[in-house]
Amino acid sequence: MTFVPCLRPVLAGLVMATMLAGCGGKSGEPKKGAAGAAPPPISVTTAEVRKRDFPVQLEATGTIVAVASVDVRSQMTSVIRAVHVNEGQFVRAGQPLFTLDVRTEEANVAKLRAQVARDEAALADARRQLARSQDLLARNFVSQAGVDTAQAQVDSQTALVAVDRAALEAARVALDYGRIVAPSAGRVGAVPVVAGSAVQANVTTLVTVTRLDPIDIAFNVPQVYLGEIVSATGGAGAPVSATLPKGDATLTGNLRFVDNAVEASSGAIKVKARFDNRDHKLWPGGFTKIRLTLRTISDALVVPEAAIVQNTRGTVLYVVDAGKAEQRVVQVLASQGGDVAVSGIRAGERVVVDGRQNLRPGSAVVERPAASGAGAGGAAAGKRKGQGVAAGKPAGAAATPAEAQPQTPAKP
Repeated sequence: MTFVPCLRPVLAGLVMATMLAGCGGKSGEPKKGAAGAAPPPISVTTAEVRKRDFPVQLEATGTIVAVASVDVRSQMTSVIRAVHVNEGQFVRAGQPLFTLDVRTEEANVAKLRAQVARDEAALADARRQLARSQDLLARNFVSQAGVDTAQAQVDSQTALVAVDRAALEAARVALDYGRIVAPSAGRVGAVPVVAGSAVQANVTTLVTVTRLDPIDIAFNVPQVYLGEIVSATGGAGAPVSATLPKGDATLTGNLRFVDNAVEASSGAIKVKARFDNRDHKLWPGGFTKIRLTLRTISDALVVPEAAIVQNTRGTVLYVVDAGKAEQRVVQVLASQGGDVAVSGIRAGERVVVDGRQNLRPGSAVVERPAASGAGAGGAAAGKRKGQGVAAGKPAGAAATPAEAQPQTPAKP
């Protein structure tokens, strides 16, 4: 009985705690409901799927080579009397380049001409003797042996005249070696000799004449494309474009040559394309970027390369349909630069280019304005040179706060 008054405060505290616990449970119910609300839409950039002809191309670095480059050498040992060209001059085929000292050859030609004249005179006399012998034989004044001797003399003198004429022709050829002309049209290189320089037959290089128009570009392509390349050489040859080093001009030519063997060390095959070079923009020994068109896919469905995603399902992309992200499995047919030709989607659909890393199938999305020039091939064009959508931004760089600002969705 003495301790009952002490229990009343304890019971009152328990009752109060029970009431507070009940009130706390009721106030937590709205918080639980807020956590289950739908997440906000994800801001993305999209591009339209376009249908167009899509060229399948190979890119490589090519070496410019001349169609013909001739080292001009003398075919006789002599001394140069005159030089008729200047360094860097363009010449025609057959145009004189050098004149050598040919006084010895001229004397030999004159000597052989005289020898031919002498032997021709002896031949004429032998023929007259044969004619007399035949006339005397008809009158029975000489025997047949005399006629045969005269005939042998004519035959011998005829052969001697033929030998003289051949020797004269050989001397004329040697005399012609003293006049050196351009073997083909082209540009003259450095001229290391002057009048008075001694030259040795088939040793001393007098000048190099290089043909610049047309001109070839040689480059290597992987052997996996060998079948398509061989097929492309038929007819006029597959089109090939060459971009000058400064990128200020692009020239168009045709594939002309495919080597007959694959290089075992690199697994590549050497090919050549020929270009018109009237303006002499291509120079032998230089390097240029080459783009070879193997084939063209007609009515291809083209999307930016940035829209392609690789995951466990394979190659996929996200299509925006009624404000929701829909995942589609596609097949890549070909890629070129920042564009990809695919199958598995329809023309006119809009695919997600930027912001796809945050998407899941069925995610709510809101489109934000794309950068200028974005579209099928525009949004990812900068990716070819390591640039993103915006000029000068690296591919995959985080969006700026202005770019990441989503549009306010329209009220229904």
